[in-house]
Amino acid sequence: MLENITQAKIKSMTLKELLALCEEIRETITATVLKNGGHLSSNLGIVELTVALHYVFDFPVDKVVFDVGHQCYPHKLLSGRYGDFYTLRQKGGLSGFPKRSESPFDCYDTGHAGTAVSAALGIAKARDVKKEDFSVISVIGDGSFNNGLVYEAFNSLRLLNTNVLLILNDNGMSISPTVGSMHEYLEILSEDVAHKQKKEKHAKIFERFGFAYDGVYDGNDLEKMIEKLTEVKARLKNESVILHVMTKKGKGYAFCEDDPESTHGISVKKSEKITEEYSAVLGRTLTRLAEKNNKIVAVTAAMTTALGLGEFFAQYPERSVDVGICEEHATILCASMAAEGLKPYYAVYSTFLQRSFDEIVLDICEQNLPVTLCIDRAGISGADGETHQGVFDLSFLSMIPNLTVSVPKDVREFEKMLEFSENFNAPLAIRYPREGKRVFDSADSEIYLGKWEKLLDCGGKYAIIACGERAVTVALSAAEKLAEDKIFVSVINARFVKPLDSSMLDGLVESNLITVEDNMLFGGLGSLINSYFSTDRKIVKNFAYADKFIPHGGVGELMCEYGVSAQAIVDYIKSNENR
Repeated sequence: MLENITQAKIKSMTLKELLALCEEIRETITATVLKNGGHLSSNLGIVELTVALHYVFDFPVDKVVFDVGHQCYPHKLLSGRYGDFYTLRQKGGLSGFPKRSESPFDCYDTGHAGTAVSAALGIAKARDVKKEDFSVISVIGDGSFNNGLVYEAFNSLRLLNTNVLLILNDNGMSISPTVGSMHEYLEILSEDVAHKQKKEKHAKIFERFGFAYDGVYDGNDLEKMIEKLTEVKARLKNESVILHVMTKKGKGYAFCEDDPESTHGISVKKSEKITEEYSAVLGRTLTRLAEKNNKIVAVTAAMTTALGLGEFFAQYPERSVDVGICEEHATILCASMAAEGLKPYYAVYSTFLQRSFDEIVLDICEQNLPVTLCIDRAGISGADGETHQGVFDLSFLSMIPNLTVSVPKDVREFEKMLEFSENFNAPLAIRYPREGKRVFDSADSEIYLGKWEKLLDCGGKYAIIACGERAVTVALSAAEKLAEDKIFVSVINARFVKPLDSSMLDGLVESNLITVEDNMLFGGLGSLINSYFSTDRKIVKNFAYADKFIPHGGVGELMCEYGVSAQAIVDYIKSNENR
């Protein structure tokens, strides 16, 4: 059925045919995600709701915005993309998130939590200004419903004087189980009819914002969803509605239903050897340090397990904080705890740290507070694409006063940096990729503030300055290839991007410097070294990512395509030699 599906065909189907379509969607998603990786349980849980949306509404004339967007696979399959679905998350293939450039059925790009309500309101307001007539729907999970941006959007509903449908897809999960007072509030609304009076009292909060609340319904009951959405669609002419539905994350597959957290995102097994994930080192080391230091606190924003903090949370629950998907709040929480003498470690993906920029500047760094930012998935993250590439953190962190920025070359050095951080009484950022694939031989294992490490000291014409495991790997590989042609280069591990090791830079005898980083060029290591030698006669060549958003694909292939590779360095040095 999916192969030739159209909006008209969906609307002509019987309930029995629609239910069969739901099963075909589940089978297609499961087979594809197990092969390509991607978000599994969240998509399986929303199949019936998505089919009902396509049955009742008229896409792409009507508009639907999926909050975060990792539950959009059924929508893609129902909007003419079945034939390309096998390319999901592959380089040049379908994105794992909604993409306006991919299909007219995707009206707004999403990838971070909490944005869909604001986006829906903006689309609806534009519709009203242009005197057009279509429905606007925002589909948001209960995990995203914790995000403060949602309530900023709520606060402007009456001001904007427009009508939208907000579907609250409540499955009790974000990546980790949903936490916080809003989750408890939704649980009250989800109680059975015996608590009807209590439910009605609590639901009135949404009316104060301007929404008519309607719930709670079984979002996996296709017939009920079609009936309810048909009713609500007519109401949208006169009011905005919150439709609260309950779904089962991982619906239809027991292994997903039983373990929705670990099946939220499926990774493809890689052939490359992985020494250890950096998150495992973080969890193990912080747990060990916290045993003797009762001031250490771990903070996360709805990603306890993914960031390696499960053991810490189990052993030190009173010093563990999961704030839900509220990155800005987590940052200020760390700053205020540090102001009162604690030692907070905020573990967060690089892409999500971007949301906390203002709080890092003013709450942590302006007050010079000893908060350690543990920045996971830094650099190219791969198959999740533009919204998840962690290639901006060196650039936006390096400009902030009082902040030290460090980049370990491997998991062993990462552990040493965490040990260093325990007694470092100032803001510190440590950024690292997901997987540790190599541990380098190194005599200089101790960490000193702002001090780099020479991995190869050839004293010739060229020195490669690299930061982070991927860049150091590229640098050493380039040096090895060049040595085959009797071109010998030094390699430096720039484990602090801020401050730079000025004494080492001043002492370099090499006239040609090459910088390598898994980050954008502007504002990163290369930019800083360019500025440092702006009045010097050193020749500096930078290998970093250009001023572009990087799409989805494999980490290695994207690094090569965007010019950060050993071969690119070899070609540059050889061409320089032949001039």
